[in-house]
Amino acid sequence: MSPDDPGIGAGLGEGLPGGPAPRRRTTASATYVLTEETPVYVISVAAELSGLHPQTLRQYDRLGLVCPDRTGGGGRRYSARDIQQLREVQRLSQDEGINLAGIKRIIELENQVAALQARVAELAAAVEGAGAALQAREAAVHASYRRDLVPYQPAAQSSALVVWRPRR
Repeated sequence: MSPDDPGIGAGLGEGLPGGPAPRRRTTASATYVLTEETPVYVISVAAELSGLHPQTLRQYDRLGLVCPDRTGGGGRRYSARDIQQLREVQRLSQDEGINLAGIKRIIELENQVAALQARVAELAAAVEGAGAALQAREAAVHASYRRDLVPYQPAAQSSALVVWRPRR
């Protein structure tokens, strides 16, 4: 085994809390990045990492609680994020006493909240960009003013009394 070949089990725990940072791997044909969304774990490894039985993982997949990616042959591949979600499903089920239908609804609502937060951030960035464009346009208009003209300023309202007397 060479220093460039990490061997079997390399990358386990990457992307998990407390695990090493994601690595960039380079081969002769491609470059890819291991992130917490990268599906790398087969069902037996995912079961061991999550502390669940492989049949439980299959059941959760059938119910739509955790949906791993599939290989070309149909095998399940779990990511670090999937394993975190498996642990959360187990915690909600065991510690909180929530049934699987309730857990599925919680996951759906959490996903909806995340999507809405992303949309809010997107819209906030768009508003900020529009504000900057408006300020730039306003500055361009002000720069185009003729400098030989004096701006009109209305006289302030006064309470002075002026008496007009015609000339005789």
